[in-house]
Amino acid sequence: MLNPSDLLSDAAPLDEQAIHHYRLERVRTLLRQHDIAAVLLFDPINIRYTNGSRNMQVWSMHNFCRYALVCADGPSIMFELPTGKHLLEGLGTIDEIRTAWSTDYLVTGYRSDEIARLWAAEIADLVLQHGAGNKRLAVDRLDSVTAYALADSGVTLLDGKMVLEHARSIKSVEEIRALKHSLTTCEAAMRDLRQQLVPGISEQEALGILLKGSIERGGEYPETRLMTSGPRTNPWFQETSDRVIEQGDFLSFDTDLIGPMGFYNDISRTWVVGDVMPSDSQRRLYEVSRAQLETNISLLQPGLGFLEYASKAYVLPEEYLANRYADVGHGCGLGVEYPFLWYPEDTEYGAYDGVFEQNMVVCIESYVGGVGGAEGVKLEQPVWITARGPVLLSDYPLEDNYG
Repeated sequence: MLNPSDLLSDAAPLDEQAIHHYRLERVRTLLRQHDIAAVLLFDPINIRYTNGSRNMQVWSMHNFCRYALVCADGPSIMFELPTGKHLLEGLGTIDEIRTAWSTDYLVTGYRSDEIARLWAAEIADLVLQHGAGNKRLAVDRLDSVTAYALADSGVTLLDGKMVLEHARSIKSVEEIRALKHSLTTCEAAMRDLRQQLVPGISEQEALGILLKGSIERGGEYPETRLMTSGPRTNPWFQETSDRVIEQGDFLSFDTDLIGPMGFYNDISRTWVVGDVMPSDSQRRLYEVSRAQLETNISLLQPGLGFLEYASKAYVLPEEYLANRYADVGHGCGLGVEYPFLWYPEDTEYGAYDGVFEQNMVVCIESYVGGVGGAEGVKLEQPVWITARGPVLLSDYPLEDNYG
């Protein structure tokens, strides 16, 4: 395994402007490759990726109030709330700022259809103006009112998620340096949790320690509440509760934290609580989970197909297969990203092929817990795929004395 410090220098300050411009050009490159005139973005994470702006990111995930239009061979236009335009100052990735329309029923009531037609006319006019006859417009998400209005405006609608997922999947080295920096704040918050974790506190108190440690170091918000203890570690995907953690319990968690600069800090660990060693059954769970994690990381290399990778991946013992995790791994950047790596057993639900490329970052997952078993182990590592092999981006250690 290569050491990230051999390839990533922490001495130079991070160049966020270089990251912003690289991302914008990635999007435009994909638009040109697919003969698309422009992409319209509502997802605040895609907006942030493309032009570096943010405004009430969580709130705007479920209130379509701001959006961006990026032309393949034309301007990058941000449609912002009139009260938030000052937030765009200093961003060199935005050529024009316009006032955003809202077609949400909460805002426009019975006038929603009328406002949507006016909104669609403005978007269509920009596509026609800058598309040189190309009317193909990609959109990452729409509600029904805006979808019908755009479809009637004369543009040809395409899936914008395809463009953004592939753009986001290949990082610049500066992006990877920034992600590495963001992960160090998550690791520091994990150390806070480890130091303060004692029998008698609740799962909610433990989660609060992790969140506090992240936010006070520049983190932004959690995407999930996946921190459980003892019998609540199996099956996985139970949310944090008020259960009091007992001596000898497993504490299993997935950080799922949005850290500094919007990066997704995605690390999973499982610890025994209290000044005790793991039981034999806990050791067995941890041993299998660690073997799965390390085997699957070692297989990563540029040029390997996704389906071939899944076929070569660690085979869970039969007793743990039914409770397997949702995926073998997934891309990582500003969130869970392309590619999504399916277990061979789940191929029918949407497994697709593709190829690992240099400068992808993927999180390799493991969950091990038998159906009806007492506990479960969750482990996960973010990995940079380089020409020289896989490089761990998290320095937080696994437990060498657990298995």
